[in-house]
Amino acid sequence: MAERTPPLSVEELHVLVAGGEIDTVVLAFPDMQGRLQGKRFAARFFLDEVLHHGTEGCNYLLAVDTEMNTVEGYAMSSWDRGYGDFAMHPDLSTLRRVPWNAGTAMLIADLAWDNGSPVVAAPRQILRRQLERLAELGYTAMVGTELEFIVFKDTYEQAWDAGYQGLTPANQYNIDYSVLGTGRIEPLLRRIRNDMTGAGLVVESAKGECNPGQHEIVFKYDEAVVTCDQHAIYKTGTKEIAAQEGVSITFMAKYNEREGNSCHIHLSLTDTAGNNVMADNGGMSEVMRHFLAGQLAALRDFSLLYAPNINSYKRFQPGSFAPTAVAWGHDNRTCALRVVGHGRSMRFENRLPGGDVNPHLAVAGLVAAGLYGIEQKLELPEACTGNAYTADYAHVPTTLREAAELWENSPIAKAAFGDEVVAHYRNMARVELDAFDAAVTDWELRRSFERM
Repeated sequence: MAERTPPLSVEELHVLVAGGEIDTVVLAFPDMQGRLQGKRFAARFFLDEVLHHGTEGCNYLLAVDTEMNTVEGYAMSSWDRGYGDFAMHPDLSTLRRVPWNAGTAMLIADLAWDNGSPVVAAPRQILRRQLERLAELGYTAMVGTELEFIVFKDTYEQAWDAGYQGLTPANQYNIDYSVLGTGRIEPLLRRIRNDMTGAGLVVESAKGECNPGQHEIVFKYDEAVVTCDQHAIYKTGTKEIAAQEGVSITFMAKYNEREGNSCHIHLSLTDTAGNNVMADNGGMSEVMRHFLAGQLAALRDFSLLYAPNINSYKRFQPGSFAPTAVAWGHDNRTCALRVVGHGRSMRFENRLPGGDVNPHLAVAGLVAAGLYGIEQKLELPEACTGNAYTADYAHVPTTLREAAELWENSPIAKAAFGDEVVAHYRNMARVELDAFDAAVTDWELRRSFERM
């Protein structure tokens, strides 16, 4: 692959800072939950100091729960270890303007310890390691993510005060593919699309979805790290834009009992000349067959990477367009894995991830599973040609607890990611399960307060 031209060069940043157009630079990295964490710098200070030397951040940022509470069980960060720092090194290929924040530019950081060694449990590093393994075979992963969200007319503060109950969706009924439905909130969708274009993303389209207020904006596929970085930037930026517009957006996998927010991930492989190696004479190549067989073999073990939260597993309901069967099919949306396209566009889609997924971890899982299939020369079973919901296939995990146990005991995961990464993300699941098990939910109160 040719060296990538960043959306904004360092030379251009110097000019913009000197002219007063840029006064703030954000340096951030994706955390375990896929959120951007970092600092906002005065632009002049960034150019003089941070650009060449990096900065530091507390290593607890990869050892907290969703609510940023310090928790036990992480080897890399704890009270006993003093909650020290790791280094944040700017990746200059990610430099871009941030149109939704005035006078602002942004970069993604890679994390390292003070001796220069990488932080192996960092999501971006986990993905890079799998892509390095793939590159040893001469392949590059090309990836696209399709991220759904629900828009509410309430502000984030109003939603908080209401306990996230009784919110008003931006649309009152199913608007799947409805031009009228998207037109109702086109000013918001248009701003998101245009601001993301200004940040260097290539917008493809926007469409309505099934759940009231649910929408999807899709961006052009790219190399794996680029797509995952852009996914994180888009997700953060969309929330910031929504807040500025006086509305709120959720990417929860399952906000209510209706259709959940999915994040289908498409992946293909190219060789050093940029040719799609998944296609062969109009059909699937041997490489693709092995790669797809690896997806099936590792899907249950890697579900923690695709569905990382308790709420994630609420999506997997029969007849919901979210998968329940470990199966693949040609353009078959009842399967966990769907093969689509032909020739240059030949690829597969993993339909497990929801809107809450960490893209770096999920794509790392897809690549590691595919490599397992290639290394073991796994044979691809026959495609599902009917309704996978009612057919006799292995079931995707139904709870985070099941997924975490599969991950922890998986020889495929340990061989691909190493014991440190497996233990780190097993603990992440334990923390969430412990918190949920200790909570008294609205469901329990409604059913038990009077009637029990």
